[in-house]
Amino acid sequence: MKSYRIMISGGGTGGHIFPAIAVARAFGLRFPASEILFVGADNRMEMERVPAAGYRIVGLPVCGFDRSRKLKNVSVLFKLFKSLRMAKKLLRTYQPDLVVGVGGYASGPTLWAASSLRIPTLIQEQNSYAGITNKWLGKRVDTVCVAYEGMERFFPARKIVLTGNPVRKELEETSEEKEKALAYFRLSAEKKTVLVLGGSLGARTVNRSVLNGLDRLLDAGIQLIWQTGRSGYDLIRQQLEGKDTRNLLWCSGFISRMDCAYAAADLVVSRAGAGSIAELCLLKKPAILIPSPNVAEDHQTKNALAVANRDAAMVIADRDAETQLTDGILNLVCDTERLHVFGEQIGRLAHLRSAERIVDEMVKLIVKE
Repeated sequence: MKSYRIMISGGGTGGHIFPAIAVARAFGLRFPASEILFVGADNRMEMERVPAAGYRIVGLPVCGFDRSRKLKNVSVLFKLFKSLRMAKKLLRTYQPDLVVGVGGYASGPTLWAASSLRIPTLIQEQNSYAGITNKWLGKRVDTVCVAYEGMERFFPARKIVLTGNPVRKELEETSEEKEKALAYFRLSAEKKTVLVLGGSLGARTVNRSVLNGLDRLLDAGIQLIWQTGRSGYDLIRQQLEGKDTRNLLWCSGFISRMDCAYAAADLVVSRAGAGSIAELCLLKKPAILIPSPNVAEDHQTKNALAVANRDAAMVIADRDAETQLTDGILNLVCDTERLHVFGEQIGRLAHLRSAERIVDEMVKLIVKE
């Protein structure tokens, strides 16, 4: 039985971590005797999520540049150089057959060190607009797996492979029926249901916008499955205390059964992270996308517009969400024809078996060696 040593680097958000774990699982299924080591950034969410998924992870002290406090970047540079040294030492000790980068702070120094040691390298770019680090790495790595067409403007065309973004395994294999899914949340099959995703870390604008329009939505008989994000849950719970939600609201900081949440939803309100969009495409879910303005190079707006330009979703700017989201939901959730068009169009953007296709490219690089 063939066995390989694989290193996967990156993280910072669920949008980086979930695809990384999906690729690791797909590789492990194909080569069960292989060893997979993750490299993340200290004190970021991958240091908890990756071990919870059953994988070993090593942390680097790397962090992002502070654009508002320039003097702080002296320590950022120090941590970057320290991370480069640590990454090179780790690579020499672990001796991987291949290094994969999925984006996030740790991806830069790890992939740079790997390419300098002539270890085969691959990056997976989730967004429609490549970030500075991946554009920089694209000149050095062997293969670039992308989720959108037209990425030749960022990477050498000969290195690009269109694979799509991997999604959580439970979503790729879900067959959850809508009625059973609604019963899981104790909601009615007779009413329209909106799934609101505040993000794994929360999204204050989304939460405020829903809270502002909650009475109008409830008055219209709209059911809500509302993931506030763990950081926003306590505040929202206080605001809802003593309120009659008429058995139309399920609210939590985190949804463990996302397969049920998607199956129950007629419409999804979400940020426009690459991972979230990949899930919406796979499951053909009509959506209102509210891009976060707090991400590097405004990636989420570019992701959202790439979908909206195909008539596959409604986009509301973050600055407009508090005044426009409620009307957007009320107008769209009862427009059966438009929901159908959005669902069909967004489904055409889906890439099936993305994790397995990335593993195919990984194998090509390993065998080439």
